[in-house]
Amino acid sequence: MQRNANVRPNEVTLVAVIGACSNLGALGQGAWAHRLVLKSGLNLNRYVGTALIEMYSKSGRVDFARQVFDQLPHRDTLCYNAMIGGFAMHGNGLQALELCEKMELEGLAPDNVTFVFAMSACSHSGLVEQGQKIFQSIKQVYGIKPTVEHYGCVVNLLIRNGRLNEAKERVKDMPVKPNAVIWRSLLAGARIHGDLQLGEMALKQLLQLEPQKSGNYALLSNMYASTNKWEEVKKVREAMKEAGIIKFPGSSLVEIGGTMHEFITGDRTHPCSTDVFAMVEEMNMRLQEHDSERLAIAFSLSVADEGRSDAPAVRIMKNLRVCGDCHESLKLISRVYGREVIVRDRSRFHHFRYGSCSCLDYW
Repeated sequence: MQRNANVRPNEVTLVAVIGACSNLGALGQGAWAHRLVLKSGLNLNRYVGTALIEMYSKSGRVDFARQVFDQLPHRDTLCYNAMIGGFAMHGNGLQALELCEKMELEGLAPDNVTFVFAMSACSHSGLVEQGQKIFQSIKQVYGIKPTVEHYGCVVNLLIRNGRLNEAKERVKDMPVKPNAVIWRSLLAGARIHGDLQLGEMALKQLLQLEPQKSGNYALLSNMYASTNKWEEVKKVREAMKEAGIIKFPGSSLVEIGGTMHEFITGDRTHPCSTDVFAMVEEMNMRLQEHDSERLAIAFSLSVADEGRSDAPAVRIMKNLRVCGDCHESLKLISRVYGREVIVRDRSRFHHFRYGSCSCLDYW
């Protein structure tokens, strides 16, 4: 398109390109698109601005997203929602709530999406009381009927912070039928707290709503495994096999020098596979299997310049939720190698620095 003198990219073109970069977490190419907007003299309107905010947030640079947000000459609810959602993904709960207040001071009314993002930010930051206050305000202050998504957020908020009984009561008293997201949150909470009865009940509901989703079986299997009920683990796997359900392997994307590299759990097809697995062994000799994000990190470390004090952060985009084992390993890797590791899973970001994670283990 750029080589054709008669066809020039406009704002709509760049919104589409930036959106593609956002989905992949392709920071380098997304930043190139941003520079093209500025170089071409295109209008940094709220549509382009919102796309850039989402792209930088989903690529691990929420600081750049905030810079774009602050530079926008005109901001609407969509712009605010994108920035609040970016803070939520990165576990910056207090900053998300501050932006909610700023939004109203500018005369913009929050909508259903604003409430979802705000409560999600509270959930990922351990801000239980603030999150519940937002939920109560939806009807009491704004006169809006809470949706099933809003109930899902408050249930998730309670579960993530160990208040499982309150979460169960909230689900029981819901005026709307719980969806799969709510039952999955209860199943995850049951696994964490060892409530087998609740886990089995939640899975029964999930199988009616999502009979072919492998992740539901995986959650129950993990719960049985955590309580050493190996016979039950076997039964879950047999049930998956009988139902013809295939568990999709985890995959991770990492950008090195403007090129996206994809790794799948146990993958040996990458041209640098030998070096990658050698680095995996160096990272942790005790690991029995190589999850996809470890492969991606090993590749990043194996091609990095040794001894560089200004080495860039390792950025990983996953298709699945970060598991507890990998979460602990990544904290250790960030400390041992002195590198920041930023992981985007299917719902949020984890920033690993100096042996700790930005989520404070709320995820």
